[in-house]
Amino acid sequence: MLFLVAALLLLGVVMGTVAHAPFTFTLVAATVIAAWLGIFALRERHGRRRHIRNH
Repeated sequence: MLFLVAALLLLGVVMGTVAHAPFTFTLVAATVIAAWLGIFALRERHGRRRHIRNH
């Protein structure tokens, strides 16, 4: 329950910050985060395939 409260608090702070940031900054930040998550997902998928093949 405490984790949920902390997550909602953090989401509120981030959303409040985004509401006051310029749109171009928000768009660039969202693009960077999306690219980072995409790279992370590809690395995880590639790593798991390699791990499964070796065993």
